[in-house]
Amino acid sequence: MVRLIFIGALGRSGTTLLERVLGQLPGVCALGEVVHLWDRDVRDDERCGCGHRFSRCEFWQEIGERAFGGWHRLNVPKLLELRATVERTRHIPRLAVRGGSAVEDYVWHYRRVYQAAAEVSGAPVIVDSSKHAALAYCLRWSPDIDLRVLHVVRDARGVAYSWTKNVPRPETDGTEAMTRYSPTRSALLWNTHNAAFGLLRRSGVPVRRVRYENFLRDPVAVTSSIARFAGLGGLDAAGLGFLDLESAELTTCHSAAGNPMRFTTGRVPLRRDEAWRTALPPRQRQLVGALTAPLLSRYGYLRS
Repeated sequence: MVRLIFIGALGRSGTTLLERVLGQLPGVCALGEVVHLWDRDVRDDERCGCGHRFSRCEFWQEIGERAFGGWHRLNVPKLLELRATVERTRHIPRLAVRGGSAVEDYVWHYRRVYQAAAEVSGAPVIVDSSKHAALAYCLRWSPDIDLRVLHVVRDARGVAYSWTKNVPRPETDGTEAMTRYSPTRSALLWNTHNAAFGLLRRSGVPVRRVRYENFLRDPVAVTSSIARFAGLGGLDAAGLGFLDLESAELTTCHSAAGNPMRFTTGRVPLRRDEAWRTALPPRQRQLVGALTAPLLSRYGYLRS
């Protein structure tokens, strides 16, 4: 059985940074957003976090050989069609109570990738930062995956501001930009995704909620807590030597997809990004706050 830490959140919640930090821990192999592996990497041959094209990355090519006998053996169009059929937010109520043959077929591909990654890396814990709540609900039905969900939340107003930014995608050499949402759209998505992970906890899946702001306030303590949640036990000073209260030393990773930060290496500062308090227009800030008030209150944001 493969032990999986699935990072769940709405995008722009700081998950890439958190995944990069977790990937530095001994015994952990972080894969990036595996949900995009099939189209962005296997089909489109975009760049791995290591900088190489997917087809030239030895790490991912070895995984493909072990999992499927080579990536060329995959029927990518069929797999993407299957993803569109089963992994939809609107299917979460059904996925909460039953799986089915289509879900089993879909999840089989992820399990093969996770298992192969564990074998290639020698790490007992795999991290998938796909974020999608519907995928987490699908994965829960695999008896061969020890699923543990890290539910990452960030203040909805900060998330909304981040979604308004124009961020180029380095994988496309700057010719394409990441998706952008209006503050209203991002607020509604923030509600939906976070509520879905709250319900997943009730179904018996181990879920650990982490506020991104708390992680930046004390990254060492929060990372140690997550390591225990992952079953790694207590970490000594050597295991956390790359991390302090103000920065993290990041080495090259093999993230399949995600925020451009996955290409960053070296000493990275850990600072609270609260530009939204002044940069997000007051009317939009108030609108997002009103739309997300119940969960903002539950997560403690209206008291901070």
